[in-house]
Amino acid sequence: MLTAADIMTKDVITVSKETTIRELAEIFTRHRISSAPVVDADGSMIGIVTETDLIEQDRSLHIPTVISLFDWVIYLESEKKFEKELKKMTGQTVGDIYSEKVETVAPTTPISEVADLMSSRKMHALPVVEGKKVVGIAARIDLIRTMVPQA
Repeated sequence: MLTAADIMTKDVITVSKETTIRELAEIFTRHRISSAPVVDADGSMIGIVTETDLIEQDRSLHIPTVISLFDWVIYLESEKKFEKELKKMTGQTVGDIYSEKVETVAPTTPISEVADLMSSRKMHALPVVEGKKVVGIAARIDLIRTMVPQA
């Protein structure tokens, strides 16, 4: 049975929270990737940044609906969600736009589980980690390659 270690890309391109949005766009374009693990100074994974995070910079800002009642302003939607959206849209670095919550798999994870996770969560790639260290990344194309007989 094939595992994540068998199909993953081992030379993973990572970024830091200090990477600028422009540098990130250049990395995605130059290396033709759609996501990158975010690592700290020790090389431990702290999150992930994707094309979707980058694209959100160009979307329209949704102003939350409010009610004014006796000099109070009552938000009908989450004020924190609005602040988070605004921070992403005006972000200058990866630290402003990346997601701290990230699905990962171990090198020993069967590819059937990798495929299930990608499919159910609509993900294009999954970091492969040992502890907090990124050892690879498994992308949809890596799964597709397993369907083609190797010569």
